[in-house]
Amino acid sequence: MSSKKIMVLFPDGGGLRNFAYSSFKGIGDELGFEIIYWNASNFPIHENLGFKELKIKNGKVRPLTPLFLRAKKHIELNLWKKEFNDSVYDKYKFPFSFYGVKKTLISLFILLLIQLYASRKGLARLIKKINNQERKNSRYEFCKKQLLENKPQIVFCSNQRNSQAISAILAARDLGIKTVCFIQSWDNVPKAMNVYEADYYIVWSNLMKKELLQYYPLINETQVFVTGTPQFESNFNESLALCRTTFFHEHNLDANKKYICYSGDDFTTSPLDQFYLEDLCKAVRELNMQGENLGIIYRRCPFDSSDRYDFVLDQNKDIVQAIDPLWKKIHGVGDLMPLREDAQMWYNICEHSEMVVNICSTTIFDFVTHNKPCIYLNYEQPQLKKGIRDIGQNYDYVHFRSMPSKEAAVFCTSKEQLKGQLKKVLYGEVSNVGECKRWFNIVAGKEPEIASEKIWEVFNQLI
Repeated sequence: MSSKKIMVLFPDGGGLRNFAYSSFKGIGDELGFEIIYWNASNFPIHENLGFKELKIKNGKVRPLTPLFLRAKKHIELNLWKKEFNDSVYDKYKFPFSFYGVKKTLISLFILLLIQLYASRKGLARLIKKINNQERKNSRYEFCKKQLLENKPQIVFCSNQRNSQAISAILAARDLGIKTVCFIQSWDNVPKAMNVYEADYYIVWSNLMKKELLQYYPLINETQVFVTGTPQFESNFNESLALCRTTFFHEHNLDANKKYICYSGDDFTTSPLDQFYLEDLCKAVRELNMQGENLGIIYRRCPFDSSDRYDFVLDQNKDIVQAIDPLWKKIHGVGDLMPLREDAQMWYNICEHSEMVVNICSTTIFDFVTHNKPCIYLNYEQPQLKKGIRDIGQNYDYVHFRSMPSKEAAVFCTSKEQLKGQLKKVLYGEVSNVGECKRWFNIVAGKEPEIASEKIWEVFNQLI
């Protein structure tokens, strides 16, 4: 039995890109770790990747746990609003539904919990209640048995936001096994998306460490390690590069055109996203009438399978080429998960596009690693009406306060402005690349290309 055994917990498929497709596994092997993927997702890790895998098959979260967690999130946001005197935290809340008897009763129950536990001490009691609920879960006993049989030194969870991890983390902590949690995304901490407590936390940057300690004062500084994130490592992997001719041929792109990438957003972030793509099409068409030869690569958000873009794509087949992300449901069920091949496709979209246009996406950082600029769209659509979320509030969120200056992105504040900005960016008259690299280092750390190495340094240190 290895003296350096780690179980990498996947409560969902969200950890595949960071901890299965990246250099993470290979580095751990070289350092002499025995790595077991403790897998609660539908993705067959051993079958598809050949990695040692232990499946979590037993049980789901207790019925009340999602309700307790939603109350917890609201209480945390309410506390932060008061403690930091900042109304932005209200924008992270999703509205309650009162349509139908069942949804009404659920909403009233959650609102009651928010009232009953509306303090730091109350929050601690609610967290204890969640943990006690999950210790009664059959999954808790199942996970405990697997841990006793495999005896890892560390359980490392790929994200902090999935309730499916709670019972596994509790089982490990109750057995005295060190638990380490990776904070998955740049906006997760101020959004109150921590659903369980771990012994240690791995974060992207000093900024994220500061946030974690600020929002969760019971976490000690010695529990938090800054490593960067493997999310961006593939952007530095030149072995993924395809020549322009090959890439264009594979995706039916016109070799005579320069392409602008439009990366789509999910429905929650940008409910009118299709109309922003339409605006880009109109601007590109007008520029082409003035002598340019431009096209658009449209990459949809992996989690948006709607047909809301279809009318735009149908009307602009001559200038838009859709290249869908390589994500799929495994065996036709469960959540969408990325395939290994998606990293290469995304690398080459970044490399062979002139720029990216989107609404507040982290794709700005993928593109800046390829020295490519980004235009952030920030204006209302005429289709906006009551009940539809305005995209402008996205830029008010806490994680956008990390921008060193407004020049870290090229902001387009009206559709009339878009054509001119596209032309200026194309000809190098305007660029956000230099300032965005500063922002990228603030958000993802100074050495994002070796994040996996730094994570293994943490594990060595803990052992």
